[in-house]
Amino acid sequence: MTLIGVLSIAGLALPAFASEAAPGNRVVRDGVVLEFSIAPADGGERKELMEGDQVEVKFRLTDEGTGNPLNSLYPGAWINVGEAPQARGAPAPSCKERVSLYLKNIVGMRPLLDLNSYFLLVLNNEASISVIDPRVGITGRTNLFAKIPLKEPGVDWVKTRDHKRLFVSMPKAGQVAAVATENFKVTANVEAGVNPVRVILQTDEKYLWVGNDAPEAAQSGVTVIDAGALRVAARIPTGRGHHEIVFSGDDRYAFVSNREEGTVSVIDIRQLKKVKDLGTGPLPISLAYSPLSRAVYVADGREGAISVVDSERHEVLARIPAKPGLGPLRFTPDGRWGFVVNSIENAVHVVDAATNRLMYTVPVEAEPYQIAFTQSYAHIRSLGAERVSLINLAYLGKEAMPPPLSYAAGASPPNKMPELSLAGGMAPSPKEAAVYVLSPADNAIYHYMEGMAAPSGSFRTYGQSARAIEIIDRSLREEEPGVYSTKVELPVAGAYDVAFLLDSPSQVHCFNFAAKPNPARKRKGPALAIEYLTKEQKVMAGEATRFPFRLTDPESGQPRLGLQDVRVQFYMVPGLHRTEAPAREISEGIYEAALTLPQAGAYYIYVASPSSKVRYGDLPYRTLMAVREESKK
Repeated sequence: MTLIGVLSIAGLALPAFASEAAPGNRVVRDGVVLEFSIAPADGGERKELMEGDQVEVKFRLTDEGTGNPLNSLYPGAWINVGEAPQARGAPAPSCKERVSLYLKNIVGMRPLLDLNSYFLLVLNNEASISVIDPRVGITGRTNLFAKIPLKEPGVDWVKTRDHKRLFVSMPKAGQVAAVATENFKVTANVEAGVNPVRVILQTDEKYLWVGNDAPEAAQSGVTVIDAGALRVAARIPTGRGHHEIVFSGDDRYAFVSNREEGTVSVIDIRQLKKVKDLGTGPLPISLAYSPLSRAVYVADGREGAISVVDSERHEVLARIPAKPGLGPLRFTPDGRWGFVVNSIENAVHVVDAATNRLMYTVPVEAEPYQIAFTQSYAHIRSLGAERVSLINLAYLGKEAMPPPLSYAAGASPPNKMPELSLAGGMAPSPKEAAVYVLSPADNAIYHYMEGMAAPSGSFRTYGQSARAIEIIDRSLREEEPGVYSTKVELPVAGAYDVAFLLDSPSQVHCFNFAAKPNPARKRKGPALAIEYLTKEQKVMAGEATRFPFRLTDPESGQPRLGLQDVRVQFYMVPGLHRTEAPAREISEGIYEAALTLPQAGAYYIYVASPSSKVRYGDLPYRTLMAVREESKK
């Protein structure tokens, strides 16, 4: 195929091709082989796709000449319901036109499934979780994507490895909320013992472990929840005080600290039974496991020492002296370097797991209390300062102490807030060398690109008192060299389009597939199905626009005739100029309303029919962009 031009959209160059489509799911273009596949994720014998299926979407990229995989790339992809037949209106948008629209991130004009998206979740004091789309927020548009109500305020949370589920502890309710991140809804509230606080998943994600910080010794310990069935598998008393939890590398043993007892309990996970209590110091305040040394490290806040526990023999192998005031302990992803903050010394101690020696004591901002890692840096948040300290991981292993850097994240230090969460206030971005930092005293979240002198942007918390932040990543991941994949659910039956974009080497292509109705799936939903017949998404602001749509029976597909109370409601994002207009039947099952969108901007369009018990919001909405004359040209 011949490259004949370049179309630049939102700062990204899109190649324009003389011929955009090729039959099949394999495309060769400019020396690059692109292969698309989609199949049920369960790996069973059934190959056809049905509505409701969890499917795995894969793109394989190889060099045409050598056959070598093209790895370490950042492709983009979107899945949308296929366009209506061209005979009903204007020609369907071309592949690059669809990609152009998706790249603009206009609220309400998004594909059904965005395989590049990630969301920033904010745990609030007000028994809710705010879901923020940071890409839309950075461009200055509305970025509050959803809000998840909780039964009671959450304190800690943990996500599954595939980011599909989130578990949130709610101490006042004595429960853990299970949240489906595909639709950001709570699916269950699971009983989790008295005062459930810390939550953590095993590596294999079979069990969710919950620390019960109960006042009575008989109730203080852990509740073990079957993460798949969402039921309690065991309750194990371990001792009084706050509990931190880690696991051996093979998920054979769990290690639970008991702060008031000065012990660490060892639990056999196969038997779900406590087998030993270890004395590691009077105030075991933090635990961390290193896969490199296969040992558990216990930081004692009162003695200022770090105990090294053999994860198989359950014996203390070594004690690494530091200074009193130790707090949270975290290891770099490779397990080599352990970082433990010291709030009294205003420093971070760095431990080498290869030798079990204290290698560096790095001065940081006042009262450090949280640690987050990106690929290149350790970010240290402090209670007594609005600045975040940075330690370059490339310096570790050298003789000289790593020089500390810092950047501002807010105008007020976190200790201005009366209550802080155990959950983290920093979240590395999945897309670039960057991190999001919560400033709870300012009720703002800052986006910091590593290498910059200051944050590049910020987000509001929409009147909520934010406790912690987390990232839910829905984007494609390189699961093996040159293979980029993700898993999604097909929400409805029908024809789908898949748009693929790669900036370098430049590739834009669209594929398609179909999902059949699932006869075993009980049909739910409204008594009408809708198909919007207008192709044009841009209309003139202030001028009357014909807005046709087809209403059918969702079971039989037959047109619904003679409805006299069909109405259309439209309003401008984020909720301005709400207006209602009647619709009349102009052909069998085809209805039409005359809409006048008063100002330039994005509008949501909803359809209702009270006689059919269909309210506004029951049917899929449509979006229109009202523009002025100069924008239309």
